[in-house]
Amino acid sequence: MGKPRRPLRSAAALLLALSTAVSALAACGSDAAGGVTTITFWDDNGGPARTPVWQHIIAEFEKANPTVKVEYVGIPIAQAQQKYDTAVAGGGLPDVGGVSTAMLANLVPQRALEPVDDRFAASPIAGQLNERIVASVRQTVPDGKLYLVPISTNTGVFWARKDWLAEAGLPVPETWDQLFTAIERFTAPGENRYGFTLRGGAGSIAQMLEVVYGQSGITKMFEADGRSTVNDPRNVVALERLAGLYKRFTPEADLTNDYAKMVAQFGGGNIGVMQHNVGSYQDQVKALGAEKVVALPVPKAADGTRAVLSHPTTGLGVFAQGEHADAAFKFAEFAASPPMNTYWAEKTGVLPVNSEVAPSDPANPQPGVTLAKVLAEPSTTMVQMPYHLPEFNSITKTESEPAFQKVLLGELSAKDFLDELAGKLGQAQVEYQQRTG
Repeated sequence: MGKPRRPLRSAAALLLALSTAVSALAACGSDAAGGVTTITFWDDNGGPARTPVWQHIIAEFEKANPTVKVEYVGIPIAQAQQKYDTAVAGGGLPDVGGVSTAMLANLVPQRALEPVDDRFAASPIAGQLNERIVASVRQTVPDGKLYLVPISTNTGVFWARKDWLAEAGLPVPETWDQLFTAIERFTAPGENRYGFTLRGGAGSIAQMLEVVYGQSGITKMFEADGRSTVNDPRNVVALERLAGLYKRFTPEADLTNDYAKMVAQFGGGNIGVMQHNVGSYQDQVKALGAEKVVALPVPKAADGTRAVLSHPTTGLGVFAQGEHADAAFKFAEFAASPPMNTYWAEKTGVLPVNSEVAPSDPANPQPGVTLAKVLAEPSTTMVQMPYHLPEFNSITKTESEPAFQKVLLGELSAKDFLDELAGKLGQAQVEYQQRTG
């Protein structure tokens, strides 16, 4: 007898094996050619300023990770929130995308983002990123999880005329008293010179709160029971001091000032100090030259502490609908690494989150890199802005900006204004606590 034949595989078994192999390949997220995983990245601030920065980071990432390809999609910042909302409802979200803490109150309840806590804890960047900023990101959501990898943040600054300080024989202000003294000394209405330009129009409330909390040194916006600290008597005194600058040490037109008007006035050369944030560095340099302007951090309060209001933190979120979460996180991790975070900070002017960022030119560091060190100082406390409240924008913009103008005009007292604002914010906070437990 000949050797017995080995049994043939059934067609069903062959099909099962083939199906398993194909499924495994798909699970790896690999394209058919070359075994390369392709992830889609949405830039939530696409445009001529930021797109080239991301293109460089993507090129460096793909060089370091040849098995991952990143497809870039640039979205204008004004359209980003709507674009995400539409994709959440209808599908088509990216694997990874630019997200700010201001977006989390909308995206997290819809389960659009995947928490990255476990991946972050195992990553080398966990020990590198500024702990206060990471904590502030967690504080914007009810469950305290990390829904984005922080890359950059912002901070309020006072842009001051360095040459005017030298002419007046004044030190670079470090305290509120020194800042107000400089503003008064700079003012010469007969020469069309004013010490300060005040934001009275669109976007005024956040900047007002920064001055108020910075002076009072109060470090939290809400008590445990939800009551707002906005109308604390120390804040009332601080607002009265700020409002007292209007028309005496500022142009009268400041009543309706928005950002563009402030920059135009400051760049015109007849303003000594302008309050904004470090993100406007390039505008100041373009108008006046780097040698004439200096970025002053929020001054210290009378007790030596520096109370700084949190600004929206930007970063990269891993989207739950995506199929390549590991590769998406790897890209976010790479963008937050010291070399890429340094590049990002120097090209955009904002504050890097990675504490190991070092300026490429130590003799002439960008203000963002320098001010990031201020946020890490033990004397600095970050006052958490309530970005978690869905009503925050309507309260501070539509409802409060016209009332703030009445304060400047002397038609409404600082106390009455802050009482009303505190009442609205406190009610929203209590309702939020009730919803989230």
